[in-house]
Amino acid sequence: MKDSLGHIIYVGKAKQLKRRVKSYFQNSKSHSPKVKQLVRHIKDLDIILTDTEFEAFMLECKLIKEIKPMYNRKMKNPQAYTYIVIGTDDKMRTLDITYDPAVQKGNQIWGPYTSRSTVERAVQGIKESSKILCSNPSFKKSLCLNHSLGLCIGMCAGGDAAVQYKYNTIIDKVIALLNGTDSSLLVAMEQQMTEAAEQFDFETAAKYRDYIGAISFLNHKEKVIEFAAENQNIAILEAMDEQTLKLILLKGNRILAHTKLEYAQPDITYLQSVITSAIMDTFCGELNQAPVAITRHEIDEAQIIYSYLKSSSCSYIIVQEDWPADKTHSRLDTAVDELLRIFLNAAPAHS
Repeated sequence: MKDSLGHIIYVGKAKQLKRRVKSYFQNSKSHSPKVKQLVRHIKDLDIILTDTEFEAFMLECKLIKEIKPMYNRKMKNPQAYTYIVIGTDDKMRTLDITYDPAVQKGNQIWGPYTSRSTVERAVQGIKESSKILCSNPSFKKSLCLNHSLGLCIGMCAGGDAAVQYKYNTIIDKVIALLNGTDSSLLVAMEQQMTEAAEQFDFETAAKYRDYIGAISFLNHKEKVIEFAAENQNIAILEAMDEQTLKLILLKGNRILAHTKLEYAQPDITYLQSVITSAIMDTFCGELNQAPVAITRHEIDEAQIIYSYLKSSSCSYIIVQEDWPADKTHSRLDTAVDELLRIFLNAAPAHS
């Protein structure tokens, strides 16, 4: 979307373009102030047609990062990305939220996360459920107000070895929870939610439900980040219609190649050969690359790719690093055969 000077002020995607565009100019009473302001400035539209929704998502993300349109604030604002940091330099470790982990002491970092409010809700739930919601975080050897409310075990008083041990045990469980290796804190929170509901304290039960949802969001994001950091070679097949498929080849978050292929013919031997050759040619120079450190600038693409692969919209394989070294291509051929079998079973029936 462009303003009167031809400047791009918004980039978006739509399956049904006419309906999406009309939505901006109808039912204006339900629009947010941002949308109302955007509509007042729209004077022209440019359209880019893609073959698949996945390509539209990736292109939208790419253009927003390159152009930085005024009204795409969520994706262009660097402070939309939040990290959780647990400091390890101090005797009493702290659980903090930050926009920039580089300035924090400690080497336990999780993120980047795209929603600070969700991160804050998750951390609040962890602290409250575990009774480490201290209102005197500097630990100046005086019990805080939250201790009297039963929300702090008293680490703010300092000195008590038993309390320090209990606190550090809880922090270890928090680390394990964020790493996805121990869900005992989450189980305890679910128990607290159940007990509140049984006592008809539905407000408290709803609060813990929201805490649990926020923590589940964080764990999902960590899986996305881990997936992206592996920088894998991925071959994707997606049906465009009953006769045409799209082959998309990715390296980590980058689309290296994409091409249309016909698959209506009964004999798919030729199709298998074309896909195998494309994989070999495209990934030849991309193999044996080390995993990458995922930054906040790649998290949007990582989320799109991870969600897309976990959906039913496509079939895919991970191309292993040692497959091209096999001169017989036997493992790659087997993987492509399996990929096509899954794809053809899921693709629309031929007319």
